[in-house]
Amino acid sequence: MRRIDRRRRVLPWITGCLGVAALGLGTFGLTASNAVPATKAGDGSGAVSGYTVSAVSYTLNASNPSNLDQVSFTVDTAPAAGSTMKVQLAAGGSWYSCTNSGTTVSCATTSPQATVAGATTLRVVIAQ
Repeated sequence: MRRIDRRRRVLPWITGCLGVAALGLGTFGLTASNAVPATKAGDGSGAVSGYTVSAVSYTLNASNPSNLDQVSFTVDTAPAAGSTMKVQLAAGGSWYSCTNSGTTVSCATTSPQATVAGATTLRVVIAQ
């Protein structure tokens, strides 16, 4: 009778150990199947050159010629599609967004309204 008692005490312990071992192997099997996609990283350098701006023209407002409605100019090379193009007409002043058609760049200067008296400089920024 002692033998049966001993088996009853040992059997649940062995079953528990086997269950923990099976759970551990199952977890290992799941983590071993992870896949990581290939990625790229790099470092490099390239020349940065400026644009040559020419043929600058200002369009005056038809009803109030002391206001500027637009500034346009030509650059030596057409900016790449999607480039950011902006102008500033006074140091610390508002930045105006621009669009281009080939090498001709046009910038609406109406929001906020630029004035002739306030236009003390022309700063052009074009970035790809």
